[in-house]
Amino acid sequence: MSNHLRKSLLLYPAGVILIMAVLYLFQQRAPRPSPSPRLPIPDPRLANLGVAPDWTTLSRYNDVLTRAEFVNALQDVYLLGDNLHFDITEKGVTVTSTLSPPGPPVSFAGQGTRNPPPRYWRPASEIPAGPSGKPLSGIRIAIDPGHIGGKWAQMEQRWYQVDDTIPVMEGDMTLLTAKLLAPRLESLGAIVSLVRSTCEPVTELRPHDLTEYASRLLPGAPSDEVVSLSEKLFYRSAEIRARAALINETMKPDLVLCLHFNAEHWGNDPSKPLFSNRNHFHMILHGSYMDGEIAHEDERLELMHKIFQRVHEEEVPLASAVATAFLEDTGLPAYLYRLGKPARQVGPALWTRNLLANRLYQCPVLFCEPYVMNNEEVYNRVQAGDYDGEREVAGKLRKSIYREYRDAVVKGLVNYYSSRPEGNP
Repeated sequence: MSNHLRKSLLLYPAGVILIMAVLYLFQQRAPRPSPSPRLPIPDPRLANLGVAPDWTTLSRYNDVLTRAEFVNALQDVYLLGDNLHFDITEKGVTVTSTLSPPGPPVSFAGQGTRNPPPRYWRPASEIPAGPSGKPLSGIRIAIDPGHIGGKWAQMEQRWYQVDDTIPVMEGDMTLLTAKLLAPRLESLGAIVSLVRSTCEPVTELRPHDLTEYASRLLPGAPSDEVVSLSEKLFYRSAEIRARAALINETMKPDLVLCLHFNAEHWGNDPSKPLFSNRNHFHMILHGSYMDGEIAHEDERLELMHKIFQRVHEEEVPLASAVATAFLEDTGLPAYLYRLGKPARQVGPALWTRNLLANRLYQCPVLFCEPYVMNNEEVYNRVQAGDYDGEREVAGKLRKSIYREYRDAVVKGLVNYYSSRPEGNP
């Protein structure tokens, strides 16, 4: 055998091994396309991105409420119209359903048969008071900075900018407020979680993942309409559902603070916004389902969780304490909804509405809507940014708008939870 042939035979295995090694490294390093997310099929009997309800989950509420308690909550808090979907007898309630078997009735409590409501959150009456100086000791609070902000702010339509000034972006503003609020609450004894800590979505979905779903909702629609709907599904539905999963399955707080800033219509060009002379405050609690909303079977299931967990009984007095502090500290007038709006007033600046976050978060939710972002005074306060102490802004000495927001929330929570008796089990 020639030397040349011998060398070739020796080099051949080495070459094969080298090629195999290169291919292995390439497979390890090359980006692998992520599988397309599995989404439910749109169904007019469900809310957007909703899934068929599992009615068996309601069996844990047997003997929690009396018939009168259930009926009063349904009619006085949650429904704006007639009851068309709840079959109520003396013994129990069944929810009508065509998507999945409704299961056995949820039995009402009788004399001496009441069970405590199963829930991960605790009302103030069940949380022991802490040491002096820690009025929020042991309270589990999730702070949900509304919207996303950052590069998503324009898509969310929560952005405007006047010339070269600082852009007004709600998602960034709520996050800044949350980051000021969290350490203050912790210093008072609360256990605090931030639902988001950056200007990035919680959901793993992106608008392009929702294009097919949107096209099924708008068959034959122009592509720009489908794209617009896929974006709305991303930040209005998928994002809130992802936050709800995080809150209900991981954080399990005693209450959620949904931080928002309000706005009046500022026109169609966010580079030339219309300013409003109105500035006001209100908070949104859960309730007031419109007929078209309660027609969705998944919303009926979510409503049942709210009623049987007696969320509204804790939510209203808690919200009242925070709203009172807001009105006192900010001097903002209480907002009034126009007649005909799907909302019911339950106190000064307190209104019930069926918002997705309020409905999905299975605990008391305080949905704060202070300040009108396109009010000129508020705009000037946003331009002033965050700062310690007081400065003259728009002709008046003021705290930064973010610290004023923070302090009002803290004051209201302290006032509410300070009433806990010491040593309460």
